[in-house]
Amino acid sequence: MSEGLVEGHHLLVVEIGNTTVVGALFVGDEPVAFLSGMTAELTSPSGISSLFLPFLSRFPGVCDAVLSSVVPPVEQAVGEWLDGELRGEVIRINASLRLPFLLSYDPPEALGPDRIALCAHAATIEGSGAVIALDIGTAITADALSSDGRYLGGIIMPGLELMADVLHSGTARLPRVRVALPGGILGRSTRECIQSGVVWGCVSGVEGLISKITRWLEAEHGEKEVRVIATGGHAPLLAQLLDYSLRIDEHAVLYGARYLFSLNCQNAR
Repeated sequence: MSEGLVEGHHLLVVEIGNTTVVGALFVGDEPVAFLSGMTAELTSPSGISSLFLPFLSRFPGVCDAVLSSVVPPVEQAVGEWLDGELRGEVIRINASLRLPFLLSYDPPEALGPDRIALCAHAATIEGSGAVIALDIGTAITADALSSDGRYLGGIIMPGLELMADVLHSGTARLPRVRVALPGGILGRSTRECIQSGVVWGCVSGVEGLISKITRWLEAEHGEKEVRVIATGGHAPLLAQLLDYSLRIDEHAVLYGARYLFSLNCQNAR
């Protein structure tokens, strides 16, 4: 079977982050093809077309889409473009949708679409107990769901790239260092020291958050079992250094967005 003739309902799922955009063709519950690009390139109709049109041409069966974006102007531009190109529904992820968890956030519409989609995925994965859902990207977010499906709150902190950027822009002599796995806990050059400080600082921060949130979940909500899932571009890097066991799900936001589409499309599929 050729890649453009996959049987079943074709759904385009798009995740637009601060830096990168990822798209996936879902057939049923699983992705069968991916596209990726830079968010900065989606500021014009021509940039949007150059990314999405070749992909849609390969899969002419796509008629619906769901969009999760943390960049409002890009969300508007891509959403309008998809509305014009597709003959079905284009759903934007936001707090007004039907959700698989009880949301408590002030105001609800301020909770980012990526966090909503990640929590939707966390609420539907197999297993029991509370869930801490991490997104380790440009920013690092941690959101907690109770075992009975209530959103309990979250945390936002700078990610590795932001930390490296601030060290460079906020000082006179420190260089901008590429984020990568450090050779050890201590560096022996300015570059190594920054690299180690950024990575191990984030590792320690994330470990501390997991520990404190886990204790809080038990003390305040009686949660005896807590699972941790993680997604985001730097999740694999940090996961190999953490002292906690967690589930890495590279496409958690895409899965969550796909599930939210199934809950909210006019014609349930």
